[in-house]
Amino acid sequence: MAGGEGKVVCVTGASGFIASCLIETLLRRGYTVKATVRNVADPNKVNHLKAMEGAKERLRLFQADLMVDASFDAAVDGCDGVFHTASPVVFDNIKDPQTELIEPAVNGTPNVLRSCLRSSSVKRVVLTSSLAAVVVNRKGLDGNAIADETWQSEPGFCEETQAWYCLSKTLAEEAAWNFAKSHGIDLVVINPGLVIGRCLQPILNVTFEEFLHIITQGTSPIAAIGVVILVDVKDVVQAHILAFENPSANGRYCLASASLYISEVREIIQQLYPTFTLPPCVENDRLNGNALQISKEKVKSLGVDFVPIEQSIKETIEFLKERNMLVIP
Repeated sequence: MAGGEGKVVCVTGASGFIASCLIETLLRRGYTVKATVRNVADPNKVNHLKAMEGAKERLRLFQADLMVDASFDAAVDGCDGVFHTASPVVFDNIKDPQTELIEPAVNGTPNVLRSCLRSSSVKRVVLTSSLAAVVVNRKGLDGNAIADETWQSEPGFCEETQAWYCLSKTLAEEAAWNFAKSHGIDLVVINPGLVIGRCLQPILNVTFEEFLHIITQGTSPIAAIGVVILVDVKDVVQAHILAFENPSANGRYCLASASLYISEVREIIQQLYPTFTLPPCVENDRLNGNALQISKEKVKSLGVDFVPIEQSIKETIEFLKERNMLVIP
């Protein structure tokens, strides 16, 4: 990948899991980064960013809110590109889907794109979407199916299954494409599965809570189609940067290292940690045959070389052990 010396980019939702790792890599590659958070005075949101190598010289923090029009203008102004990662992430215990998830995601994305439109310097926008916007449909229930970038999650099916996070990502991506096509914005979308690996944030996010749930309970609210689709954060960061730096990058890129039933994830863990006793799975999750697979063809053409899933799972578990979230002998 080419270096980023002399290039200025904006990263929204900078305190998040993907965004923090993305910023660290961008700084290491020589980029100047203008990063947005909802509260620049919150040490849990910004201290880990300020501590990064190169941050003192090439990181600027801006306060912005998805629900506040034009609040991203200052951060986006003068940037060559924008990585829009900011979006609420809530998987369960959702009381008001419209307020908690859908409105910030769906209204916030065009808000950021309007700021990009007002800045003549922005050449490309890379949007962090999700496989939640791809695979949550009736086709995904077929155990022998292979999903690719042409797939779309069905809003009606998301509502029927109360997959509110999936609905928010589906509607937000649709809003982004509609806005980009109407206003001539060069938009590339990254659609990762459940992101695992090492986290830079001081407070663990809900992604790790769900991964812990798989390990300790044998169930997961995110397995809406019976499978867990995993990808390493290093692969996600690589895909974002390649999508920005490669002029031929276009459309969507599905990003999955492995698509596994919960029981298969736990089998890998058992092989890695044979002395660790896992509680039994709640149900037989392989009744539908093979787990839904995700095509890697397009994203590999971009240059992404996936971390082996066993390595990703091991690094995630070791990280959780270091944070005292998991005890494994």
